[in-house]
Amino acid sequence: MFQWIRQILSRFTLKTFRQAQRLVRVVVGFTLLLIGVALIVLPGPATVVIPLGLLLLAGEFVWARRLLRKFNEGVNSGVKGLRRFF
Repeated sequence: MFQWIRQILSRFTLKTFRQAQRLVRVVVGFTLLLIGVALIVLPGPATVVIPLGLLLLAGEFVWARRLLRKFNEGVNSGVKGLRRFF
């Protein structure tokens, strides 16, 4: 009678260590990303926490890889600007 529930739940069970590792990486990455976004308004090192979250998510998602690349380009251009200033 509840065969369809069993089928749905079987899709979400972790069958390998690799799947569990990916799940932990994604959960921790999104958690760090959300904490970093909150730290933009709250006092804290948002410029450190957000790239850490993106770094974890970049292994799984293309959009995170793009955002991390843009962040790195912005940091590099900022460093070049500071070198010219000093």
